[in-house]
Amino acid sequence: MSTTWIIVAFILGFIIVFQIAKASEYVAILKGEEKTRKESNRINAFLLLAFLVVGLFGVWYCNEILKDKILPEAASDHGEQIDRMIWITLGITFFVFVVTQVLLFWFAYKYQEKENRQAYYFPHDNKLEMIWTVIPAIVLTVLVGFGLYYWFQITGEAPKNAQVVEVTGSQFKWEFRYPGKDGKLGRKYFKEINETKSNPLGQIWNDPDNHDDVVGSQEMHIVVGKPVKLVINAKDVIHDVGLAHFRMKMDAVPGMPTTMWFTPKFTTREMKAKYGDNFNYELSCDQMCGAGHFGMRGVVIVESQAEFNIWMAKQTPQYVTANKITTPAAPAQATPAADTTKVAGAVSMVTTTKH
Repeated sequence: MSTTWIIVAFILGFIIVFQIAKASEYVAILKGEEKTRKESNRINAFLLLAFLVVGLFGVWYCNEILKDKILPEAASDHGEQIDRMIWITLGITFFVFVVTQVLLFWFAYKYQEKENRQAYYFPHDNKLEMIWTVIPAIVLTVLVGFGLYYWFQITGEAPKNAQVVEVTGSQFKWEFRYPGKDGKLGRKYFKEINETKSNPLGQIWNDPDNHDDVVGSQEMHIVVGKPVKLVINAKDVIHDVGLAHFRMKMDAVPGMPTTMWFTPKFTTREMKAKYGDNFNYELSCDQMCGAGHFGMRGVVIVESQAEFNIWMAKQTPQYVTANKITTPAAPAQATPAADTTKVAGAVSMVTTTKH
């Protein structure tokens, strides 16, 4: 029923607009088309100028009321560089936007049609062509150059002391793998993936490097002030590791590991103190990956080295879980010498009795 009324309203609206247009055409004929056109030009010129003022005020007002809704300060060293590049880009484009819009609307008002005014036409001007082609090209080249420089830093070789975390995306969750004391991630093969056998990442158990690797899901632990290298994978479709607070982003592609690295600046506890207890570093999937994409979110815990060591000590290697290995019992304490003598004597007596 509601659809029918919407269609009826649309048809009535079209008829009204059509009738108004026809009425305006008849009025123009009665008053004289030239006179009507000049009046219309004058009104439109004034409206364009008013639109310029209202539009610029709207731009300022929206930025003023929404400035607290944007992300907090960058929480990584690379993020600081990204923010600096963004602000420089915004500054340049905002300047160009204001200048071009003011000139556009002011010219429309100032040079409206009037008696005894004739437009000046020129087909070509080499100087103008050079100005509005070369200058933007130089500016854009510089901006792109900075972008490439930062990109190669983020995706380049991580420092040797960097913490390594493997991130694997699948519909619709994140899984993380940490190397053990050997500092090496073991080999894996997608055909070895078997959830029922506690091998969600396809680790190859014959590889000794896998024996101390720790696997977790939905919560990634990293150390503040220490470089962290992410080795990114996907099991099924293309996902995307989005770390907005660190200003980092990288696709997770099946069969093609990607990497990026950064150094976190603030612990989760410090950020909660600044922005409230509800704050969390979020790991989101920034690639449309299916019906459950909206819920594919993880939490990043940034903590001190001591806190990370305590957390790591509580984790059980996936090799132990998958192979149902139990920790051997501690050996019995040795019997003191005096007690040993007593036990030996007792045994001797029992033997004598039996004989």
